[in-house]
Amino acid sequence: MSTLGAFSLVLHSHLPYVISHGKWPHGMDWLNEAAAETYLPLLNAFEKLSEEGIAPKVTIGLSPVLCEQLADPVFKEDFSAYLHMKSEAARIDKIGFTKAGMPDMVRLAEDWEVFYGTMAQAFHQTYHKDILSGFRKLQDQGQIEIITCAATHGYLPLLGEDACVDAQIKLAVENYQKHFGKKPAGIWLPESAYRPFREWSNPLNGQNRRLRRGLEEFLDRHDLRFFYVDSHLIEGGQAMGVYLERYEALRKYWDEFSKGYTEVEGEFKRSPYQSYLVRSRGDFLGRVCAFIRDPRTGLQVWSGEHGYPGDGCYLDFHKKHHPGGHRYWRVTSAKVGLGEKEIYNPDVVSARIDENAGHFKEMVRQILSHEGKEAEGLPIVCAPFDTELFGHWWFEGPRWIYKVLKWIGQDPELQLMTGSEYLDQVKTHRVVSLPEGSWGEGGFHHIWFNEDTRWSWELIYPAEQKMLEAVKNWENHADSRVQEVLKQLGRELLLLESSDWQFLISTFSARDYAETRLVKHHLDFEKLYVMLEKMTSGSELSAGDWEYFQTVSARDNLFAELKPSLWAGRDLPTD
Repeated sequence: MSTLGAFSLVLHSHLPYVISHGKWPHGMDWLNEAAAETYLPLLNAFEKLSEEGIAPKVTIGLSPVLCEQLADPVFKEDFSAYLHMKSEAARIDKIGFTKAGMPDMVRLAEDWEVFYGTMAQAFHQTYHKDILSGFRKLQDQGQIEIITCAATHGYLPLLGEDACVDAQIKLAVENYQKHFGKKPAGIWLPESAYRPFREWSNPLNGQNRRLRRGLEEFLDRHDLRFFYVDSHLIEGGQAMGVYLERYEALRKYWDEFSKGYTEVEGEFKRSPYQSYLVRSRGDFLGRVCAFIRDPRTGLQVWSGEHGYPGDGCYLDFHKKHHPGGHRYWRVTSAKVGLGEKEIYNPDVVSARIDENAGHFKEMVRQILSHEGKEAEGLPIVCAPFDTELFGHWWFEGPRWIYKVLKWIGQDPELQLMTGSEYLDQVKTHRVVSLPEGSWGEGGFHHIWFNEDTRWSWELIYPAEQKMLEAVKNWENHADSRVQEVLKQLGRELLLLESSDWQFLISTFSARDYAETRLVKHHLDFEKLYVMLEKMTSGSELSAGDWEYFQTVSARDNLFAELKPSLWAGRDLPTD
């Protein structure tokens, strides 16, 4: 029987650096929630598939900043306490519901107690407090492929200096080697945001105009073979976006941007169901490929109106029982308020998961049978999603993924395939130039650069220039203390560059927290820079200066492998 084509589930896992930066409602518990509700359940689903003889072949991105946090002893101890706390909260809920004569709620509280007990058992006994080891083992066995991301999820098209773009990517590759024992083959560009070779100027003032290389040249420089883009970059037309329906606050930015939107025109009909060599400069000879996000399967999951997570039977994300924070209600309908949500009924959920998974699998078949015929070579449906959608936002998501992968894996006409496996089997010859864009609403940068986030770039751009100057002047300074402060300066810049802060500001989901983090990392960067100026000019630092440095370096201690030479800019592509 001939193969219709391949299916590639792509999961992008990322959280900003939150260790030692708050706990609840914003901070460490973001990481705890994602680990308990998403990462461990997905690992369990992948392990179950593997045991059943079905290699899930998921391509999963784990951002370097997320890897650093999952490997941190502070997280491991805090997460253990978090799992115990959530189990205890469920037990207390159960006692209260029993006294109130609410048997349906008692049953759900018991389910939560079992859920967190199961997660605790997996964390301590199966993975020995090392979640990354679970993913690493699956990759070593050929079950999945792990790809990387920019070091702190910096929004690469808007970074002002090529050396800063390169530092984000180079550090990502080095960090991947540290955690997974080899180099990554692929990368998830933060927010799937791409910039081609073009004349660039500072978006704040239009100054410093110059030609800058396309991002594919930075990837090629570090032996990265592939990345992912939204379908509008290959087909033309407006981006579907992945955030608009979830965050009402983004509509004002979409309204601003859409007034000036023009469609992309291509020189030939481009299919989203194959890979392409990307080249935005004629004399660039690298072989970096782009996979294209399939719009139909994406809409089926992401859409608040049409997507599976909006099914009335599934667990509602927003309504929580306090003080424990457990959820006991179902979606019911997108049109009803929190007070009208009905009690969750787990007895009907399995049937809904089966129906949704079956529908998705048939959709993949239909796409490959029809639109897939336009592809050159083996057609592939790439379905990229934020990993945290599954389990955290959509509680039943990991169970749905298990069924989708199982049923596609059992279909003799379909192949589950990772990014590298596809490129190994299918030789890509079609070369394209891609326009600039992202997977945000409108397909451009307006979520990250708008009237409410402009001030953040007023902090980032001068800091980037100062970092490059500091490395130029002091990279080889003989005083080891200068080197340590210079490394910490780099860490604060990387954290300042995180795209999470602009996103949280634009969505109003944690605006105060994001603004505080931006200001804090900028102030720390500036203070460290002043320390370097003092140290290298012969001035003595006070005991308070060193106490401050110890506090900052203990708090933001990620990327032990970081070297100031990351920002030296040596051997960067030049005209």
